[in-house]
Amino acid sequence: MNDDAQILIARLLSHQTLRRDDKLVKRVLSDEQFRTEVDARLLAVGLKLLDNVYADHVTLALHRNIEPKIFGAKDVWQNNNFGLSRDGVALLVVLWAQIILPKRERQETHQHAEDNQNDMFGNEKPLPRAEDTSIGIAYKALLADFGDKLGKKTRLDMNLGILSKLGFIERRGDVIVEGPLLDLLMDTDLLKERIVNGALADVFKRSPPTIVAVPRSEPPIAVDAPAANDDEEDILPAFDAPPPAPIDDTPAKD
Repeated sequence: MNDDAQILIARLLSHQTLRRDDKLVKRVLSDEQFRTEVDARLLAVGLKLLDNVYADHVTLALHRNIEPKIFGAKDVWQNNNFGLSRDGVALLVVLWAQIILPKRERQETHQHAEDNQNDMFGNEKPLPRAEDTSIGIAYKALLADFGDKLGKKTRLDMNLGILSKLGFIERRGDVIVEGPLLDLLMDTDLLKERIVNGALADVFKRSPPTIVAVPRSEPPIAVDAPAANDDEEDILPAFDAPPPAPIDDTPAKD
């Protein structure tokens, strides 16, 4: 007799991600008893099933309670940045903010990527899939807006290659699109307010384009470029740009 829980976990460990429309994934997301069994087996080895309704895939991650025993085993906390340097992690956050946040807004309003306006009865329809709402970023526009801040073309190309191999993004010609992990391994609740109203506030104030969700007209955000070979653990705080200094418009005295 086949053990479906064992098979599902083994497939996730082997393939890293599975689509939500997979037979066993659909079962674990809808069958409470089966989900309890899978969660119990994963918890026994310090893992958990990671999913959200906005993503088309599911994956496995370390359980929060086990993280200190894994990454805090040595004197210095070992972060889990997949070997990415600071500029690689910075690029990952930029791509997440430019692709995932607009996609989630379209999903919440039941608007597909090709739609030019909201459907009056859209909220009565099922939540659109990520592949139907996600819009990519033009590589040339990404390079123009953020290249100088993220190591210029050579470093940008190298980090895009790493992110593609890790499953965060996919390259389709000149367009960078969402990969299976981009909306799973980034904590939206934690990052959204910080990104939208902080580091990338000027980007999100721009009018969204209709085809490729990427800013083109305004200059890139004024943040210090992260060091190319700096592997410090504290990555996201580097995006906290200080508020602009007030402009003194008092007329100069003679």
